[in-house]
Amino acid sequence: MARYSRESPPRVFHRFIPNLTVAVMLLVILFMVAGCSKGSKEAPQAPTVEVMTVIQKDVPVYREWIGTLDGMVNATIRAQVQGYLIKQNYREGDLVKKGQVLFEIDPRTFQAALEQSQGQLEAQRARWTTAKANLARIKPLAEQNAVSKKDLDDSIGTEQSARAAVISAEAAVDKAKLDLGFTKITSPVDGIAGLAKAQIGNLVGSGGTEELTTVSTVNPIKVYIQVSEQEYIQTGRETGRAAGEKPEDLQGELILADGSVYPQKGKFLFADRQVDVKTGTIKVAAVFPNPGNFLRPGQYGKVRVAASVRKDALLVPQRAVVETQGKYMVVVVGADNKADMRPVKTAERVDNLWVILEGLKPGERVVVEGIQKVRPGVIVTAKPFAEAPAKPGAKPEAPAEAKPETKPDAKTGEKAQSPAKPAEPAKAGKR
Repeated sequence: MARYSRESPPRVFHRFIPNLTVAVMLLVILFMVAGCSKGSKEAPQAPTVEVMTVIQKDVPVYREWIGTLDGMVNATIRAQVQGYLIKQNYREGDLVKKGQVLFEIDPRTFQAALEQSQGQLEAQRARWTTAKANLARIKPLAEQNAVSKKDLDDSIGTEQSARAAVISAEAAVDKAKLDLGFTKITSPVDGIAGLAKAQIGNLVGSGGTEELTTVSTVNPIKVYIQVSEQEYIQTGRETGRAAGEKPEDLQGELILADGSVYPQKGKFLFADRQVDVKTGTIKVAAVFPNPGNFLRPGQYGKVRVAASVRKDALLVPQRAVVETQGKYMVVVVGADNKADMRPVKTAERVDNLWVILEGLKPGERVVVEGIQKVRPGVIVTAKPFAEAPAKPGAKPEAPAEAKPETKPDAKTGEKAQSPAKPAEPAKAGKR
């Protein structure tokens, strides 16, 4: 029994050694697998952006001014005689012709005045006829000294007085006819008739309603703009016209309130004789064809003129320009596909492009889509930008605003979301 008890522990130890070895090997394998899993994580993928090469070409330099539309002729319709309005012969907003009757005033009073003046005229003509007959009888008698010289002079004076009374009566008749004609209020021009400011039954004329309506000639139509003294001088120099020459050959475009461009080209009509000392501006009028009377007085618009041409200008899409705290930036992709944020100096806009004065060189590539995905020094995957065709008269795009940078998910390799929606933070992997 004692011998068996001394040999039993080694047997147990020998049986434990293989199990311990297997356990150690499993632990080593687990540590190796864990290390390999940590080292096998994929590196972040390069963000994909769309780029465009800087455009170099000659572009026109435009100047714009805000203007107010007005009729070529704005005739204010008023009653020339006093009376009660009895009829309106036009529909408000309609096109009326010159001489068309717009309103009628009660004519009975003026008809009676005309007849009274005609009667007085006939009476004066009768007196003149009698005076002429008396003078014809007196003259032969005066030659024979049958009547005194005084009788002859009295007859001559009576005849002349009667003739003057006839002329005065004729003028009274003419005036009565004019007053009767003024009871029919007509349009002095062809144009659009406005709202009636007097109603049927109102007393109009002297002491009553002064203005009845307005008729405006709107084809062509005028646009008044206020040009500063500096712009007036600069535009004159850029267009090669001296200050005193007529600018009728300088054409312009009219941009309406909705941003669309009016299809008809206009020309400048005149400039005021002086600069307003209070505002430092000069009033300039342009005229635009208006077939169909689409444009109306009182509308607002912008007059745009191509003042000069900028040679070999550098242009980029407006969406490629980022405005940050009042400064304009673009993201430039170099030959090594490394992104670089660069400040630029901008000038005027041409359609959906922006003229760059400083900060870019011809042939460089700028990021147009995916600006929010990159940061300075990051390697990017650049693809050519495919621009959708712009709609005619579409408004130019505003420069993009800087947004917080986002990184792609390091574990899943998912791409960052579009700039319109900030990317969500990467989620933790499963344990």
